Amino acid sequence: MVLAAVAVACQRPDSEPVKKPSGPVWAEISWNSIADSCTFVLVDNFLDKKKGTFWASPGNAGNDSEFIYWQQAHALDVLVWSYERIKDSNPELAAEYRRYFELWFDNDANNYNNSRESDGVHGGFYNAYTDDMCWICLTMMHLSEALGDDKYATVAKVVYDNYIIPRKVAGGGLPWTNEEGKTGQNACTNSPGCLLAAKLYVRFQEDRYLNDALELYSFMYNKRLSSDFRVEEPPLTYTQGTFGEACRQLYHITGDRKYMDVAERVLQYAFISDRCTTNGLLRSEGESVDQSIFKAVLIPYAVNYCLDEKGIKTIRDNLKNLIETNAKALNRSLERAAWPQMYANYYWGKPFDRSKMASMGAQTSGASLMEGIARLKK
Repeated sequence: MVLAAVAVACQRPDSEPVKKPSGPVWAEISWNSIADSCTFVLVDNFLDKKKGTFWASPGNAGNDSEFIYWQQAHALDVLVWSYERIKDSNPELAAEYRRYFELWFDNDANNYNNSRESDGVHGGFYNAYTDDMCWICLTMMHLSEALGDDKYATVAKVVYDNYIIPRKVAGGGLPWTNEEGKTGQNACTNSPGCLLAAKLYVRFQEDRYLNDALELYSFMYNKRLSSDFRVEEPPLTYTQGTFGEACRQLYHITGDRKYMDVAERVLQYAFISDRCTTNGLLRSEGESVDQSIFKAVLIPYAVNYCLDEKGIKTIRDNLKNLIETNAKALNRSLERAAWPQMYANYYWGKPFDRSKMASMGAQTSGASLMEGIARLKK
C-alpha cells in the first residue's frame, strides 16, 4: 500500500506560520517527518512554554493539569528523544528544547507537593508517591545522558538517596507511597525503582546502587512476576516495558544471561499477549491521562532492546516488525486536515474522535511511538 507521509520540516515550536503536513505520496514512509510532526503537535497543544511543563488537555482547556506530575516525565522524554535525533540537523530547535528542559527542571516538573522545598534543589521533586519520584528521576537521568552533563543526574541521585530508597521495606520492595493505608509494594513502583538503581550504578559506579537494583529485581521476580512473564494484574504496557529495561540493564552490568532472558519474555508479552493487544495492535488501556500515557513508557524501552545486539536476533526482528505495524496503523489514522490538532488516538487502529477532549497522555504515546520508529529506522 502506498501511504501518505507527513512532509513538514521540524520547526521551532513557537514559529509562525505553522503549515499543515502536505507533500508527495511516498512508497517508503518518511518516519523522521512523521516523528517531527507528532512531537510538534504535542508541543504546540500541550506544552506550557513559559514553564516547560505539560497540560493534561490542550491549553489546559479542561482545567485539569494541577496534579499532573509523574506524567511530566514521559512527556518530556519524548522531547529528549527528539532532541537526540535532531540536535545536529536542527540546532535552532535543539536550543529551544534545551530551554524547555531547564524550565521543566526549574519548575520541579509541575510537582504539586512543596513540603520539602527547604531541603534544597532536590526537595522540589519530593512526593508522597514513590513511583512518581522514580519516573521523574529516570527522566532526569535521560536528560544528563542526552546532554552529556551531570546536572540532572546528580539531582536524581540525591532524590533517590534521600526520599526513595529509605522507604524500602526490609526484605521487600519499595512501597507505593508513604501515606498510611497505601503502602503496598506494587509493580508500578518497583519496576522503575529497579531501573533507576541500575542506571545510577552505571553512571556513578557505587556498589550500593547495584545492590539495590538486584534486591528490587529479586522482589519483582519472586513476588510480582507471573509464570507467563506478566508483570502485574491486569498487565499494563508501562510496567512490562520498565521491568524489561531494568532486566536488560542488569544483563549489561553483570553479564548474567538470565536477566536478558527475562527482559525478552517480558517485552514480548506486551506486544503479543491478547491481554495487551487488540487486533494485533497495542490496545487502548483507558482514556485518562494516566492510562493513555502507558504506551509512551513501553515504546522507548522496546526500541532499546531492538537496537541491542546482545539480544536474540529473531526476537529483536519480531519486535521491530510489531513496532512498525503499530506505527503504520497510527500513521494511517492521523487526520492531516486537522493540523496542528492532528491528535493521536488512544487506540492506534482508529482516528481520534474529535467530539472528545484530546489527551496529553494519548498524544505523548503516539509521539513516543513515532520517535521510536524513527530511531529504529535511523
